[in-house]
Amino acid sequence: MNRRRVVVGDTTQPPATAAPPALRTTSLRLRTVVAIVLLLAVLLGGLCIAVQVLLGDQLRAQTVDRLRDRASAAAALVGTVDADDLADRLSMQGLSVRIVQPDGAEVQAGPSPEQLRTGPPDPGDLPAPGSGPGAAAGNTGTGTGAGRTTTGSADGASVVSSTTSEDDGVLTLRSRLDDGTVLTLTTGTRDVQSTLATLGWVMGAASAGFLVVAVVGVTLVVRRALRPLDVVTSTAMSIAGGDRGRRLRPHRDDTEIGRVATALDTMLDAVEGAEDQAVQAELRLRAFLSDAAHELRTPVAGVRAAAETLIRAGVQGEQQEQLAVHVVRQAGRASRLVDDMLTMARLDRGIDLDRRPVDLAAFLMAEAERLVLRLPSVHLDVRVPDHPVPALLDADRIAQVLGNLADNAARATGGDGHLLLTLLAADGADTAVVRLEDDGVGIPTADRERVFDRLVRLNDGREDRSGGAGLGLPIARGIARASGGELVAADPIVLDGAAFVLTLPVSGAGAPVPDHGREARLTPVG
Repeated sequence: MNRRRVVVGDTTQPPATAAPPALRTTSLRLRTVVAIVLLLAVLLGGLCIAVQVLLGDQLRAQTVDRLRDRASAAAALVGTVDADDLADRLSMQGLSVRIVQPDGAEVQAGPSPEQLRTGPPDPGDLPAPGSGPGAAAGNTGTGTGAGRTTTGSADGASVVSSTTSEDDGVLTLRSRLDDGTVLTLTTGTRDVQSTLATLGWVMGAASAGFLVVAVVGVTLVVRRALRPLDVVTSTAMSIAGGDRGRRLRPHRDDTEIGRVATALDTMLDAVEGAEDQAVQAELRLRAFLSDAAHELRTPVAGVRAAAETLIRAGVQGEQQEQLAVHVVRQAGRASRLVDDMLTMARLDRGIDLDRRPVDLAAFLMAEAERLVLRLPSVHLDVRVPDHPVPALLDADRIAQVLGNLADNAARATGGDGHLLLTLLAADGADTAVVRLEDDGVGIPTADRERVFDRLVRLNDGREDRSGGAGLGLPIARGIARASGGELVAADPIVLDGAAFVLTLPVSGAGAPVPDHGREARLTPVG
């Protein structure tokens, strides 16, 4: 029997990454209008409430003051006017009156508090003078004792203390006089409440109308205020559609929209500049690839032709040797071109330098000796200071720069010209200057920057043996810039040919010795 073991793994699917939430882009106009209208509504509501509270308190205070005035006037009449007559006089002003005399007799007149709560009484419904609730008690000895004359001083009485209370639409003032009489006056507050209600309706209607007008006005103002954003939007859409040169150009850059417009113009300038640089870089890359392919085609075609001749023609002897030498020469040329192209690619990507302390004076002397060995027909003069010039450099890369410059100078002078290599190091300066001059044909001023372009040769018709592919100077400048320096073509000072100035950073100071320092003449070998 065949047995199978089935391994069941975890089939749980990993949770899908949640997509970022969409950007909420509510209308700025709507949000602004709603915020302003809500703020106005809150302010108007608070104003209405404040007015009603303050006015209500003031009206109640005025009502209390009127009651106190009537109580004071009534106190002045106590003892001179009969209690029933006094109560009738007070009740005729729409007050509910209750007088408790010192002997316990009580007189009431006017509408009852319940009637005051329901509204102002009808004059026909008011009780007749002397027929109030306490009139019937006149015969009991505890009532007012109708027709009884209240005793008291002829000068009346005065209010000793008074208290006020408000309960469900009525306001009561209870005053105690100095003769023991208690006077209670009650009045309705429906008029005050009605006035406050009417005021509330009026202010509410006015506020509603004001909010409607405010909505229309704020909408128009906000629309006009945010109109520059529409211009920004249309400009951005126009630029996205291909109108790269369009700009906002605000007349003021110290406002919010002005700063936004200025930032957008700056960004567009940077984007347009980057786009132009990218286009130019792409064009240069295409031209470089085309020229490189053209340069490689010549040696490859030579190698192919020589190889086919060797295979098919069956050549022997001296002709075979010449073809083999031609193959080697063309293969070497192709190899050098590939190496130079790889070096340019590393420079574009960012070359890694092995920086070490170097004495530029001794370094140039040593490199000059190697150049003499490699270019035996060239007369090379070297002038360096008689003191060390310390620097932190990649010696191999700087040697490559000097080698490229010397090769170009040797080709320009026909291989047997004069070269002058000078090192200038100023005291206290942070750079040193290396000048290489020759007595060749020189470089026209208009072409002194173009010679550093890739695959550029001023003499396009020269033979293959006389020069490279035009990458030596671009490589030399790239190494100089990667080292923190610069390489330019300049006017010659001593000789009459071409002059190149290599600037390098140094870590020490020396004395400038262009003509009177240590001078060495390296003679050709052989």
